[in-house]
Amino acid sequence: MRVIPVLLALSFGAFAQDAVLAAKSFDVEPGTHIPLSLINSVSTKHAAAGDRVYLETVFPILSGGRIVIPPGSYVMGTITNVVRPGKVKGRGEFYLRFDSLTLPNGVTRDFRARVSQLDGRASEELDRNEGAIKSEGNKSGDVRTVGETAAAGASIGALAGSAAGAAGMGAGIGAAAGAAAGLAAVMFTRGPEAVLAKGTTIEMMLDRTVSFDETDLDFTNAPGRRVNSNDNQGPLPSQKTPIVRRFP
Repeated sequence: MRVIPVLLALSFGAFAQDAVLAAKSFDVEPGTHIPLSLINSVSTKHAAAGDRVYLETVFPILSGGRIVIPPGSYVMGTITNVVRPGKVKGRGEFYLRFDSLTLPNGVTRDFRARVSQLDGRASEELDRNEGAIKSEGNKSGDVRTVGETAAAGASIGALAGSAAGAAGMGAGIGAAAGAAAGLAAVMFTRGPEAVLAKGTTIEMMLDRTVSFDETDLDFTNAPGRRVNSNDNQGPLPSQKTPIVRRFP
């Protein structure tokens, strides 16, 4: 008749052990920086508000001496706003919000986080106050375009003026015409798009606590990390649309 008390004791012991495991919490605190790698590219030329962005973690995040976010965990974000570069002024920019994290074993947490740093190789800039990712400026390129067209126009004008016996006047007229053509080309060409290529490393910073318990961190049957030979191809620099120069 002592079987029942023994069974009850064993059941209670197992229940207590599960309760202890479930009660142990691992918190990833606000302000934690988590490096990510882009799985898909983002460009102001093609992106629109509401588009999804997919990333994965590239460095383990620890809490209480335990890896709670291993490399290969997936992060999903959303483009919240896109501004294309203007033809006269303005730069391409977009805003990226992080929404959810999925561990390799399928455990998912919704959260909010923002971009805190960009890949050092990227030509884009991060506005830390507004959270906008902006394309590089192109003032030097615009000045170079006007200068090159002016020089080319001067050469053509000098040749034409030489044939007419007024080389100096021809060069001046040609330079003015070339500068005008270069200025028109700049005026009607968009500035550089903001681009983050597949494989670009960016860093997100948590705005709130993300918590896990012991049962969430069992990665025994989790699939291996995705391997992609294109992951390290690096970011593409933003470039202004090529200008086709024509002279009379």
